[in-house]
Amino acid sequence: MFSNKAFGKTIITKTAGQKIASEELKGRVVEVCLADLQNNEDFAYRKIKLCIEDVQGYNCITNFHGMDMTRDKICSMIQKRQTIIEANVDVKTSDGYIVRMFCIAFTKKDKDQIKETCYAKSAQARGIRVKMVEYMSELGNKGDLKTLVHTLVTADCGKDIEKVANPIFPIKDCYIRKVKVLKKPKFDVTALMEWHNEDGATADTGKKVAPEDTGAVASAGGRY
Repeated sequence: MFSNKAFGKTIITKTAGQKIASEELKGRVVEVCLADLQNNEDFAYRKIKLCIEDVQGYNCITNFHGMDMTRDKICSMIQKRQTIIEANVDVKTSDGYIVRMFCIAFTKKDKDQIKETCYAKSAQARGIRVKMVEYMSELGNKGDLKTLVHTLVTADCGKDIEKVANPIFPIKDCYIRKVKVLKKPKFDVTALMEWHNEDGATADTGKKVAPEDTGAVASAGGRY
């Protein structure tokens, strides 16, 4: 799902009596910057929440738990003389996850506009909100959670919404700002491990070992 799998460490009290360390870790939610997960500083404004589902040795197997934007990024987009348009929708993925998605956008001046303000009427804001909900519903319902997260991380969903909403009113800085996992299906460790093992490109398989030259050894020693 992400290019960098080993992104950090978490502390835990050692096993003592009936308190088992691995059981205490399960269910813990960690928050990571997407820039660290993807090794790309362009995603520094994204925060990813991952939930520890299983522990194997010293490795914690995590699953997607949510996504958010940093406060400074949202504050940098808010300005005077424009309308903020927000929408949210609950979607169910094909593998049984119920996810709530939040979208945000801001109105902008039309081309060659002289007027200082660019406020949208309530009917226009309602129309844009409908387009946002339609796009997010289609995005969430067409595949499983892994496909949804991959699309949110890699694709520019905001630009697609801007194109669809442009005939109603010009908008800018459109983002799916927040994603929350509301309900998960019954835990299946096999399905979760498939997510982690499918990405062979990022898996550490080690260095290729050159075959030994047995002929050179035989000639040097005379006989085995």
